[in-house]
Formats: sequence, C-alpha cells, structure tokens
Amino acid sequence: MPSQLTDDNVDDMIATNFKSVLYAVQAVLPHFKERQRGQIVAVSSMLGRIPFTPVRSAYSAAKAAVNSLMASVRLELRPQFPGIHATTVLPGVVATGFGDNARHGGLDSRQLPGAQPVEEVAEIIAAAIEQPRAEVFTRPEMHAFQAKFYAAEDVATIEAGLGGPPPSR
Repeated sequence: MPSQLTDDNVDDMIATNFKSVLYAVQAVLPHFKERQRGQIVAVSSMLGRIPFTPVRSAYSAAKAAVNSLMASVRLELRPQFPGIHATTVLPGVVATGFGDNARHGGLDSRQLPGAQPVEEVAEIIAAAIEQPRAEVFTRPEMHAFQAKFYAAEDVATIEAGLGGPPPSR
C-alpha cells in the first residue's frame, strides 16, 4: 500500500524495474545508432498504465516510469534514427511463478483466473519484433480499457469500480 512504502521498497522497485531498462537502453543505443537500425523491447505492465491495485503501487509507479522512458526514447530517436524502434509491451496478468520468486512473496499468477499463458505473450512480443510498434497490449481488451480510463471526464469514477482488471475473454 502506498501509505506503507519505505524508501527501501521504492528504491528497490525503481532499480529493478526502471533503472535496468534505462541502463539497457543506454548500453545498446550506441550500437544501434552506428548501424542506423535496431529494436529495443521493454516489458512494462498494464499496472504502469492503470494502477489496478494499491498493493502494487511502487511496482505500478516504476512501470509507469518505463512507459514514459520508452516514449521519450522514441521521441529522441525519431528525427535522426527512424530505423531504430522502441517497443513497450503492456501485459496484464501472465501465468508465471513470479509470485513464488518475488521479494516478500506474492500470489502465484498461474492460479489467477484469466492469467494469460506465457506462450501467448511470447507470440505477441515476437510479432511486435517482426512488425515494430510503439506499444503492444498483450490483451486487446486492455487497450480499449485504458482508452476508456483516460477518456473519462474524472478517472475517479472508473477507479471506484476497480477491483482488478476487467474480465478477460
């Protein structure tokens, strides 16, 4: 919960989820610029777009920073390096053992209803590599949901109904 976050919680989340992407971008860009082509693919999260759950507030904030970073990378590159693509992948719940391995534990997402199979997410990422796009939602309904969220006159009306992401397929 946001009210219970410590400096260590936030620092760890930013280092793991944001700085790792930033440093990777900085490491590969000189090589891509030299070749005038390449693609950076960063896996973010729908929680970085719409914070469905306060318990993941630091994670959501770090992933929102990733989303902003990748948009900034695209804007930086577009004028001089149009052959270098920066893709942000926005998955929802993916059926992995992430919760088993998360610091301080977490839910086993393989047990959550509607968790997306890893193979399906991998196929979507592979397609985004074949035909680069700025952003890729691994579930089409999430693209529509975020559009509704941000189009709302007052997002509080939508936040009031959030108990989790909208039902999947």
